[in-house]
Amino acid sequence: MQSAEADFLIIGSGIAALRAAVALEGAGDVLVLTKADPGEGSTGYAQGGIAAAVGPDDSPSRHFADTVAAGDGLCDERAVAVLVEDGPRYVRELIAWGAAFDRDPDGSPALAIEGAHSVRRVLHAHDATGREIGRVLWERVSRMPNVRIHAHARAVGVIVEQGRCAGVRFLEDGGRLQSARARCTLLATGGAGQIYRETTNPAVATGDGVAIAYCAGAAVADLEFVQFHPTVLKMPGQPRFLLSEALRGEGGRLVNAAGDAFMTRVDPMGDLAPRDRVSRAIAREAERTGADVFLTLDRLDPAYVHERFPLISEACRRAGLDLAKDRIPVGPAAHYVMGGVVTDLDGLTTIPGLFAAGEVACTGVHGANRLASNSLLEGLVFGARAGLAMRERSVSTLDRAERQKREGSSSRKKGESLRAEEVQDLMWRNVGLFRDAGGLDEAVRRLDAAWDAIIGRIDEDPASMGPEDWRLASIITVGRLIARAARRREESRGGHFRLDHPQRDDRHWKRRITDVRS
Repeated sequence: MQSAEADFLIIGSGIAALRAAVALEGAGDVLVLTKADPGEGSTGYAQGGIAAAVGPDDSPSRHFADTVAAGDGLCDERAVAVLVEDGPRYVRELIAWGAAFDRDPDGSPALAIEGAHSVRRVLHAHDATGREIGRVLWERVSRMPNVRIHAHARAVGVIVEQGRCAGVRFLEDGGRLQSARARCTLLATGGAGQIYRETTNPAVATGDGVAIAYCAGAAVADLEFVQFHPTVLKMPGQPRFLLSEALRGEGGRLVNAAGDAFMTRVDPMGDLAPRDRVSRAIAREAERTGADVFLTLDRLDPAYVHERFPLISEACRRAGLDLAKDRIPVGPAAHYVMGGVVTDLDGLTTIPGLFAAGEVACTGVHGANRLASNSLLEGLVFGARAGLAMRERSVSTLDRAERQKREGSSSRKKGESLRAEEVQDLMWRNVGLFRDAGGLDEAVRRLDAAWDAIIGRIDEDPASMGPEDWRLASIITVGRLIARAARRREESRGGHFRLDHPQRDDRHWKRRITDVRS
C-alpha cells in the first residue's frame, strides 16, 4: 500500500471542504481527496440559497429563533448561536470574493423567503446558488500553492494509531488501495441521500464519512432525523429533480388533483410550513385522494418565473412541462441528514486529530429538522472554523466516553448479503416518512445481518473490495445506524415520525441518541 503525506488532509470538495482549505492558506501542505470530479457533490445541487441575517429587518437573534423553532426542541443552542452570528461575516466575505448573488435595483442582495423563516433572508444566485458559491471558493483554492487536489480517490477507512487519527485509506480510480497521512484530517464528505430509493442527492452522496468515522470508533448522533424535501419532480421515466422551496417562497402553491390548495387547511403556516410537515401532508393528501399532488406557479408572471428559476425551468421543459403554466407533479424524497459524526463547535470529533464539517458532521445545529437554506451556511461557517482549528489549535480532545451512550454493535457472527437497491428500497419503505416498530424491527434485523457480512469482508481482506463493494458498505452502515436510532426513539419529532408514537415526548426524549462502535 503506497502512502501520500501532507500536513493537512481534507476529504471532500464541497463548501465545507473548500472553506476549510481557504482557512489553511499558507499553513502547510494541504491534500484534498475527492471521490469524483471536483464539483460533483451536493453543494453544486443546492438551488435555493444561503440564509444569513443581512437584511435591514433581520438580525442574528431572529435567525436564531427561526432555526431553533424548526429544530423542534433538539438544537444545540451554542451551535446555533455560532451559525447565525458568524454567518453574515462569512457571507459578506463571499460577496467580497466575487460571489454573484442576485441584486435588488438598489444594489443590495435580493433576499428570498423559504419555509419556516420569519423574514426574507435567503441570498441566491438564480436557482444555482451552490454552484456559484462553489465557483468562488474553487477559484480561491486553485490559486493556493500549498493545496494539492487528488480526484477519484474514495476514502474507505480512517487510520487510527495510538488512539489518534493519522490519515485515511483510500481507493484510487484504478482500484488500488492507498493511504494518505496527515497531522489533521477533515471529513467533509457531504450527505447520505443515496441510502434511500427516492432522493434529491447526487450519486456520490452515500454517507462515506459517517460510515468510516463510525467504523473507526467515532461517535455519531441524531441519525434518525432525515429530512425529506417535499417538492421533487415525480414523473414516470423522469429523473427525480429538486423543485426548490424558493418556488413556494415566491408564491408557488401546492394543490391536489382538484386544484384545492390543501396546505392552508392542514397547517397554519400553509405552503411555507417546515419541510417535515409539508412532506407528510403531501403524502397524506396523495393517499386521501388517490391522485398526485402538484406545484403550481400560475399566479406569477411567466417571464419572471423563467428568469428567476432558469435551471428548474429547463429541467421541467425536458420533462415536457412549462414551470410557469403547468401543474408540476411532486412528491417527497430524501434530501438531508440532520445527524452525523459528533463534533464540537470547531469540528473536532471524538477521535483526536479527526475533524468533520458540513452535512457529514453533527454539531446539533439543526436539531430534529434543518431550517431551509441553513445547509450552505453550516458548511461555510463550520468549514471555516474547522480549518482555523486545524491550523491554530493543538489537536487534542477530552475523553468523552462517559458522556456517550454506547449502544454496541451486533453480536451476530453470520451475515447475509443485501444489494444496494435492496437496502434503498428497505429504507424508503420502513425508515422513510412514516415509521413504526414492525417496519423498524425488520429493517434493523436485515441491516444488522448485512452489516455483519460486509464488515467481515472489510476486517479480513479490504484489498479484495472494489468501488461498488465500498459503496455498498457505506450504504449498509449508514442505513443501519439510521434504522437503529429510529427504532429506539419512541416519539415523533422533526424529521422522525412514528405512526405508533405520533406525539412529541419531551419528558422521555428531549435528548440525543449517540452511537459508538464497541
